[in-house]
Amino acid sequence: MKCLYYLAPSLASTQKISQRMSELGVQDWFLHVISKDEAGLKQERIQSGNYLETTDLIRDGLIGANLGFIGAVLAAALVMFFQPFGAEVPKVAYFFIVLVFTMFGAWVGGLIGLDNENRKLRRFHDDIEQGAYLVLIYVLKEQEQAVRAAMRQEHAEARLAAVDRHFLNPFKRVRRRRRQRSRVGMASEA
Repeated sequence: MKCLYYLAPSLASTQKISQRMSELGVQDWFLHVISKDEAGLKQERIQSGNYLETTDLIRDGLIGANLGFIGAVLAAALVMFFQPFGAEVPKVAYFFIVLVFTMFGAWVGGLIGLDNENRKLRRFHDDIEQGAYLVLIYVLKEQEQAVRAAMRQEHAEARLAAVDRHFLNPFKRVRRRRRQRSRVGMASEA
C-alpha cells in the first residue's frame, strides 16, 4: 500500500477529489485531508487527518520505548552487579525493571510525539498554513494507476507532492516474493 500526497488549493476541489476517489473504490478510511479548515472538512463530511498522521506519536513513542529498554537493561545490570537488595533477588524482579522502564520510555516518548508535527508532513507545513489542503490517499497496488490517472486528468489543480510507502502488513510482501521466486524457479526448470 502506498500513500499519495496531493496538495489541493480549495475545499471545493478537495470535495470533488473525495467524491471521485469514492467512485474509484477508495474507501473513506483510506482518504484523509490535513488542513487548517477543520470545520469545512467536517461540514463536507471529509475525513480529516488523525493524531497518528499529524503527530509523531508512534515514532517518538517507539524511540522512547527503545531508550527506556536500554536504560532498563543498564539498571538491571547495576542491580545484579551491586546487589543493593541482597543476592536473593528473584529473576522476575529484573523482568519488571525492564518492563517498567520500557513502558515509561514509551509513555514519555509518546507525550513528546504528541507535541511534535509528523516528520513526513513538515515539508507541507507552509502550504497548509497558507490554506492548502493536503490530501492523503492510501491506495492498493491495483488501484494506484487508476487513482493517479484520475487525479492527472480530472484534478489538474491538485499537484502530486509526494509518494510514501505505507505497510498494513509488512509480512505479506515477503510471502508474495517467495511465491514469485518459486514460480520463476518452476518456469526455469520446465
